[in-house]
Amino acid sequence: MRRATLLPLLSVLGSVIFLALGTSWAKHTLFPLVGAQGTTAVRVGFSALILLLLWRPWRWPLRARDARRVAYYGAALGAMNLCFYMALRTIPFGVAVAIEFSGPLLVALLASRRPLDFVWVLLAIVGLGLLLPMVNNVSTLDRTGVMFALAAAALWATYILNGKRVGHLHAGHSVSLGLTVAALVVVPIGAAQAGTALLSPTVLLVGLCVAALSSAIPMSLEMVALKRLPKQAFGIMLSMEPAAAALLALLMLDEHLSTTQWLAIGLIMAASMGTALTSQRSPVTPAAASLQG
Repeated sequence: MRRATLLPLLSVLGSVIFLALGTSWAKHTLFPLVGAQGTTAVRVGFSALILLLLWRPWRWPLRARDARRVAYYGAALGAMNLCFYMALRTIPFGVAVAIEFSGPLLVALLASRRPLDFVWVLLAIVGLGLLLPMVNNVSTLDRTGVMFALAAAALWATYILNGKRVGHLHAGHSVSLGLTVAALVVVPIGAAQAGTALLSPTVLLVGLCVAALSSAIPMSLEMVALKRLPKQAFGIMLSMEPAAAALLALLMLDEHLSTTQWLAIGLIMAASMGTALTSQRSPVTPAAASLQG
C-alpha cells in the first residue's frame, strides 16, 4: 500500500526535477554554443523525434479538422518554447518559470467563478508585481527577458486551450504530432541563427540528452502519476516546478535570487496550489508540464 501511494508522488517529483535539470543543463552548455534559438531547435527537434519513434502516430487515422487543431496546438508549443528560452538569456530560470506559470494559472482561474478564487488571483498578482520591472521600480530583472517570459505564459495558455480541442485524441498521438509541428516552427529559426554549429557532435549529444530529460522522461513519469493521483493532487505537486527550477539553477548555474524574488515565486506557487486544490474536476494533459519551457 505504501509503495502504491509513494509511486505517483515520486513520479511527479521526478518529472519536475528532470525537467528543471534538462533546462538548466541546456542553459549551461548549449546557450554558449548555439544561443537560445539553437538550443530550442535541438531540444524540440530531438523531443519530436523521440516521441515519434515512441508513439508512431501514423498508426492512428487523423481527420482534416483534427489535423488543423494539432497544427495550432503544435505551433503554440513551438513558439512557447522559443520565447521561454529567449527569456532565459537574461533572467533567472526560476523567475522565468514563475512568470510563465501565470499562463495556465489564468486559464484555470477564468474557468471558475467562486469567491475563493479571487484569493488566488490576488496572490498571483502580488507575486508578479514583485517580479515585473514595469510594475515594480525596485525590480532588477531585464525588461526584454520578462517580456519573453510573459509571451511564453500567454502561449502556454494558448497551448492549453488548443490542447483541449485535441483532447479526444490519444495523448501519444496528439503530443507526438504537436511536437513535430513545433519542431517545424523552431528548427528553421534555430538553424538560421546558429548555422552549422547545430551539427557539432557536442551540441547533438547534449541536445539529445536534454530532450530526453526535459520531455520524454517527464512525460512518461506524469503518465504514471495521472493514472494513480487525483487531478488536484497532481496540480499541487506540479506547482513545485518554480522552486525546483530556482534551486537547480542555484546549484548548476549559480543564479542567486533576492529575498523578494523568492517571496514572489512562493506567492505564485501558492496561487497555483490553491487553484489546483479548489478547481473543478477536468482532464489533465500529461504533456502540460513536461513540454513547456
